Amino acid sequence: MRLLCAPASPFSSKVRMAARHFGIKLEEIHVDTNAGPSLLIDNNPLGKIPTLLTDEGDAIFDSRAIMHYFHRRKGKFYPTKKSKRTEVEVLEALCDGTNECLLSIVYERRVREPEKQHQPWIDRQWTKVSRALTHLDAEPPKIGKKLHAGHFAFAALIGYLHLRFEGQWEADFTGLMEWEREFEKHFPDYQAMKPRAQ
Repeated sequence: MRLLCAPASPFSSKVRMAARHFGIKLEEIHVDTNAGPSLLIDNNPLGKIPTLLTDEGDAIFDSRAIMHYFHRRKGKFYPTKKSKRTEVEVLEALCDGTNECLLSIVYERRVREPEKQHQPWIDRQWTKVSRALTHLDAEPPKIGKKLHAGHFAFAALIGYLHLRFEGQWEADFTGLMEWEREFEKHFPDYQAMKPRAQ
């Protein structure tokens, strides 16, 4: 299977880490979404990453759809108990949604000239991020014997915060840093696979 992805993408990182942990082999193909490469556009009309190209010729996107596809193949990404699975799915959605807010801020700052950036929009997105981080800092997901999809979504979020917002959150959310250290004990490849600059 081939995964169209980018090293800096938290959504790509989530999928890559989970696949590595559960023994799913992927050929990673790094793509620049801004360039709109045909391999990506022809397989995903939205032109977004990650996009999974299966051995059967199917294209699967977005990251949560890919995680559910992997779960159907391996059965390890989500708990079998319905209530526990719902908790994991909500955690994953919260982390993904927080990353979407962070990406909105990054794009606003990257695409627009400083004098044209809309600060109220940036502030609104950061307020959402702060609420989510406050919640996660107070109630971080427990790490037991088995890692699940929510753990990898959370780890990808923390990794993206390090990458794009260094020095803007660590002092207020020390619980996230503690959780990250515990996660790395269970997934030693974290430093190599968390979001990083290309």
